[in-house]
Amino acid sequence: MQRRWLTLRRSLLRRTADGMSIVLAMLVDRWLGEPPRRLHPVVWMGCYLGWIGKRLPERRPEAALVLGTAAWLAGAAIVATTYACMHAFLAECPRWLAILATALLLKPLFALRMLLEEAESVELALGQGLEGGRARLRRIVSRDTARLDAGEVRESALESLAENLSDSVVAPLFWFALLGLPGAAVYRFANTADAMWGYRGRWEWAGKFAARADDLLNLIPARLAALALTMLGRDRLQVLRRLAREAGHTASPNSGWPMAALALSLGIRLRKPGVYALNEQGAGPAAADVTAALRRTEVAAWLLAMLLAAITCCSSGLIHG
Repeated sequence: MQRRWLTLRRSLLRRTADGMSIVLAMLVDRWLGEPPRRLHPVVWMGCYLGWIGKRLPERRPEAALVLGTAAWLAGAAIVATTYACMHAFLAECPRWLAILATALLLKPLFALRMLLEEAESVELALGQGLEGGRARLRRIVSRDTARLDAGEVRESALESLAENLSDSVVAPLFWFALLGLPGAAVYRFANTADAMWGYRGRWEWAGKFAARADDLLNLIPARLAALALTMLGRDRLQVLRRLAREAGHTASPNSGWPMAALALSLGIRLRKPGVYALNEQGAGPAAADVTAALRRTEVAAWLLAMLLAAITCCSSGLIHG
């Protein structure tokens, strides 16, 4: 009985430390931003994916699917094992050191400050001229920006902002709260793989597993992000009633949720020309809407981070126990 109590107590302390690490990691992100590229684990994940995926699309469909799945699983296993070993080591360290080290290891797995800065930089560049706005937008979206007008540049930037609130902030923190450092790291690997492999056309078969895995891992975080954005806006009940229908206009099962929530709560239209339109009757976004969206995204990220931290601290610790 005493051993069981000690095990439970240790697990509770570890979960409390993890919750505190979320808050500290958010502060590190706000103060310091991203680590240098040579030290960034997401860059290392990208190097692995680039190396092992170099010839995958050239295979026949069946072979590409099998090899792409195997390469994804091997990479995820390496990432999970590495972070599980670090997590286990930190569990034996003094509590203050474990909290600090966990926060520093968690920080590169999400990016709020960079997300806000990249979206803001598009608006600043657009203020200097349309070509500058288009060029800056190309840093954060994969679509062709050459023929976009100023309103479409803003719409694309805001879509990226909303989608990445889920992908780059909420999802890694959600999986950390659920499964610790290994969970956040495997999610980040999955999201990076989707960004590099999850395309139709040449990567249709080699990247199919990566795309589906990312869809699955983002199901809950995307809806949490959408809910937070909705709660921070006006006409919440009306937005909630329309949210699922508007999100369904996009092909993705997830990205449409935070994008639709941002569009509806701000009363603006967000479009991908020739593909979809969210809140089609809304006005095109102006510079003031970009400012409001940036503020709302940051507040939503902090609210969800604090909520996940609180849940982690209060949980029974059975997951880690």
